[in-house]
Amino acid sequence: LCSSRWFHPNITGIEAEQLLLTRGVHGSFLARPSKSNPGDFTLSIRRNNEVTHIKIQNSGDYYDLYGGEKFATLAELVQYYTEQHDLLRERNGDVIELKYPLNCKDPTSERWYHGHLSGRDAEKLLMDKGKPGSFLVRESQSKPGDFVLSVLTNEEKHENVDRKTKVTHVMIRHQQDGKYDVGGGERFDTLADLVDHYKKNPMVEKSGIVVHLKQPFNATRINAANIENRVKELNKVADNSEKPKQGFWEEFEVLQQQECKLLYPRKEGQRAENKSKNRYKNILPFDTTRVEIREADTDVPGSDYINANYIRVSSGSGKVFIATQGCLQNTVVDFWKMVYQENTHVIVMTTKEMERGRNKCVRYWPDLNATKEFGKVSVKNVEECQAQDYILRELEVTRLDRRELVRYIWHYQYLSWPDHGVPNEPGGVLSFLEQVNRTQSAIPETGPIVVHCSAGIGRTGTIIVIDILIDIINRQGLDCDIDIPKTIQSVRQQRSGMVQTEAQYKFIYMAVQQYIDTAQKRLEEEQVSTKQVTDDNPSSVYENLNIKNPKTSGSSSKTRR
Repeated sequence: LCSSRWFHPNITGIEAEQLLLTRGVHGSFLARPSKSNPGDFTLSIRRNNEVTHIKIQNSGDYYDLYGGEKFATLAELVQYYTEQHDLLRERNGDVIELKYPLNCKDPTSERWYHGHLSGRDAEKLLMDKGKPGSFLVRESQSKPGDFVLSVLTNEEKHENVDRKTKVTHVMIRHQQDGKYDVGGGERFDTLADLVDHYKKNPMVEKSGIVVHLKQPFNATRINAANIENRVKELNKVADNSEKPKQGFWEEFEVLQQQECKLLYPRKEGQRAENKSKNRYKNILPFDTTRVEIREADTDVPGSDYINANYIRVSSGSGKVFIATQGCLQNTVVDFWKMVYQENTHVIVMTTKEMERGRNKCVRYWPDLNATKEFGKVSVKNVEECQAQDYILRELEVTRLDRRELVRYIWHYQYLSWPDHGVPNEPGGVLSFLEQVNRTQSAIPETGPIVVHCSAGIGRTGTIIVIDILIDIINRQGLDCDIDIPKTIQSVRQQRSGMVQTEAQYKFIYMAVQQYIDTAQKRLEEEQVSTKQVTDDNPSSVYENLNIKNPKTSGSSSKTRR
C-alpha cells in the first residue's frame, strides 16, 4: 500500500461519509485533515452501510491513534493497520477492517502526473528512460496534499568536463484556497497551468542550475474510476507542434520497444521434431512457461510438446490461464491430453474455423449429439446454445483407458470478433467474459481456462488482459489503480507477443472504461435505494475504540469528527 491517494485534503466528515457510501464498499477507507483539531487527521472507514471515524493524533514527534503504535508518517500508520487486520477494534471487540483505499480524484488527467510515485522511483525512471528536460509530477510523500515536480537537469561542471545529469525535485504547494505555487512567486489555478507556465519560463535553482521542462515523462498507471479522462487524453488529436501521432499509438509503441527485453528461450518449439506442430513457424512458446504434456512417450522425441503457455495472474487472484494456438490436424490429440491433464472445464475460442478463406483452427469437437475419439480421450457434444455473439457447447469427456467419472467441459466460441480488427464496441466481449467467469467460478477446484485464437497471441492476449483488469477492479473496488501497459507486459513475459495491434490495445482501454461505467451506474442505483435508511439513521462516530496491540492488550482512543 505505497499509495497515499487515500488522503483527501479538502473534505469534511459529512463529505467523507457521502463519498464512502456512494463510491466505496465494506472496508473502504480514507484519511483527511481534522476540522476540530488542526494538525491532526481523521481516518474514515465504511463498515457495511455505516461510516466510522477514528482520530489520528499528530504529536509533532509521531502519528498515533491515541495510545496505539507510533509511526513516523501518516502513510506508515495507514499501511500498518491495513496489513494488521485484527488490531483495530471497537470496545465490544468487533474488528474495524481497513481493506480498500478510497482514492482522492487525481488533481489532473495530464499524463505527466504519476500519482504516488516515490522520489527514489521518480529518479530511477527519469535517469533510466528520460533525457535532459524530461519531467513528471507526483504526490509529496512527506507532505500529504502537496506535490513534487521532478525534472532531469544538466548540472554544469568545470570547464572541459562533460555535463552531469541529475534529478531536481521542486516542491509544489497546494494552498488552502486551492491554488498551486512553487513556494512564493506566481500562483496557479491548476497543476496543468503551473506546468505550462514553467515550460515557457524555466526556473533557476539556488545553485544556478536552470530547470527546463522540455518533454513530459508520461505515466501509464491510472485510477480505475478516472479511466474516462485518460481515454480522452489518449484520444486527443496531436497539435502541429508535437509528434504527428500521439496517445494510444505512442503508448503502444513504447510498449513494443520494450518487447525485446522480454525474450526468453524458445528451444523446444524450434526442435526439428516439433516444427510441424506450430501453426506459424515463428510463433513459439517460451520454454520457461510452456505447458508440458506429462503423458509423453519417452521413446518419441518431443512428445511432451504443445504450443501453449501458462499465464499466471500476479495481482493476487491466483487465476491461471493457458494461452495456446488453434489446433492443427496433427495437434488435436495433444490438445485433448492437455485439457484433460490440466483439469480444464472451460475452453474459450475467439476465432471461427475459417476466416477469409483460411483455416484458423481445425475442428477439435464432434457435431451435436455425436461422439469422437481423440487418442485416449472420448468427446461427446451433448448440447449447443446459440447466443448473440457466441456458441456455447457442452461436451462430455471421458478417458477410454481409465474408469473415471465423466467430465463436463463448456466450450465458448466467440463469433463476433473480426479477423484483422476488433469488435465495434466492447459490450459483447464483456458479457461473454461474464458468462465464462460465472461458469468457471461455479466449478470447484477446476483447472485453468484454456484460451485460443489462431496464433494464440492477439485476440487471446486481448481477452486475457481484459479479464485480468476486470478481476483487479472486482476485488479492489472502482478506486483501485490499474496499469494497462504494465499488465500487458506481465502477460508478455509468459507468452511472446500477447496483444498484437494498436487497435487491440485501444480496445482493452474501451472495454475497461465501459465495465467501470456500468459498475458506477449500478452502484449509484444501489445507493439511491439505501439512502433512505442512512438518512433516518446517521452514521456512527465511535467514542470508545479498542486498539489491539500485538505486545499489550490494547488501549482506548477517543474519536471525534
